[in-house]
Amino acid sequence: MTDTPETRQPNFILVRPQMGENIGAAARGMWNFGLDRMRVVAPRDGWPNERAVALASGAGRLLDHAGMFDDVSAAVADCTYVFATTARPRGITLPVVTPERAMQQARAMLAEGGRVGVLFGPERSGLENEDIARANAIITVPVNPEFPSINLAQCVLLCAYEFRRAEDATPPEVLEMARTRLATHAEVTALADHAEARLEEAGFFFPEDKAERMRRNLRQVWSRLPLTEADVQTFHGMLRQMVRWAEGKRRGR
Repeated sequence: MTDTPETRQPNFILVRPQMGENIGAAARGMWNFGLDRMRVVAPRDGWPNERAVALASGAGRLLDHAGMFDDVSAAVADCTYVFATTARPRGITLPVVTPERAMQQARAMLAEGGRVGVLFGPERSGLENEDIARANAIITVPVNPEFPSINLAQCVLLCAYEFRRAEDATPPEVLEMARTRLATHAEVTALADHAEARLEEAGFFFPEDKAERMRRNLRQVWSRLPLTEADVQTFHGMLRQMVRWAEGKRRGR
């Protein structure tokens, strides 16, 4: 595949993975976030692997096109920058970054035409020092120090998510309107007037010297609420029903 600014992405390199299930789950996690550049170094159970295919589900195409390598040196030979994922402190002097920072850096380097690799170690022991020595930086996930081990596929998923998030324009929060819209200022003001009138009838604004401040505070409450048109109509209906109920009580109904 020819690289363009839109298609450049890091190579996720699974080093000596032990279980086909984890390879398949890693492929699925990558494809969840639009990544398909997988490389596999000396898988313990050989290749192809039926268990990997079963766990990959709809991401089997990643396994079909995965690069197979005998050792880490060959897997990173064409990379200009390599990250190594590890949770254990090592006697190696390298920058240590979070997955978020690493994938931000990866996007920047890819945009400049670089080739980025991310090493993920085998399930039981993780990457060896010889593997990490081939990296330019270490990725460490800020996990519980009493239980720092992360499943291979989970680590792949974390990094894939952060790579996608580094350039994703999805807003962090949206309000689903459910066939309505946000209320206008005039509609909220009309609701505040209605509520104030009903409360005035009920003798809520007492004593007189505090009434104005109470009214102002209530207006501020209404203004702070993210009301929709449907919300405003519901509140109007509630207030009207309360009045009808009070009138019925007075008439002895």
